[in-house]
Amino acid sequence: MTRSAASRFFLIVFAFFLVSGCAASRGSIIDTGVASWYGPGFHGKTTANGETYDQNAMTAAHRTLPFNTVVRVVNLDNGKSVTVRINDRGPFVDNRVIDLSYAAAREIDMVNSGLARVRLQLVSSEAPVSRRQGPELFTVQLASYNQKAQADEFAAGIRGAFVQSARVDGRTVYRVYYGRYESRDRAERAMRDLNRRGHEGFVKQLQNLSHVTR
Repeated sequence: MTRSAASRFFLIVFAFFLVSGCAASRGSIIDTGVASWYGPGFHGKTTANGETYDQNAMTAAHRTLPFNTVVRVVNLDNGKSVTVRINDRGPFVDNRVIDLSYAAAREIDMVNSGLARVRLQLVSSEAPVSRRQGPELFTVQLASYNQKAQADEFAAGIRGAFVQSARVDGRTVYRVYYGRYESRDRAERAMRDLNRRGHEGFVKQLQNLSHVTR
């Protein structure tokens, strides 16, 4: 995939999320539904954006909101609210819209109940956020390199592959991805096809990726 083709690819993805609902401004309601929380079993593990999960920090997991988006979560059952930063992906249960850290859940008094009806309001984001969240999108990660030239060379041998940079433990790595799919099942089918062609890989959520490099 050429630089221009890769750029068009991500412009299409960006437009998809933008037109799925008008762009949200500070204070806009961007989601409503059921919140859950996660704590001791995940404390100290790596979050989807590469951070170490701290159950005592004011953070949360959301399926599609850009990393570092800050939202106000209002517990509709008691009126209490808390402000959290998105640094993880989830919850992967159909009727839940956000997974709060233990500390955030305690702030809105939902630790004992485990679940709560909530409203999410936008506080700030480094990227445009839609008032209506779009669906998850998926891709297949094929390789990761420390040198961009190596990633470019590998991607050039697979039609439809593209390269993106990511920050891992304070350093930049270059990852090779393949395709864009509207469901995990379709991405897994593509991965199996790649396996038959001699390429190993794994499915990754598209919203977790960083900036395209070619």
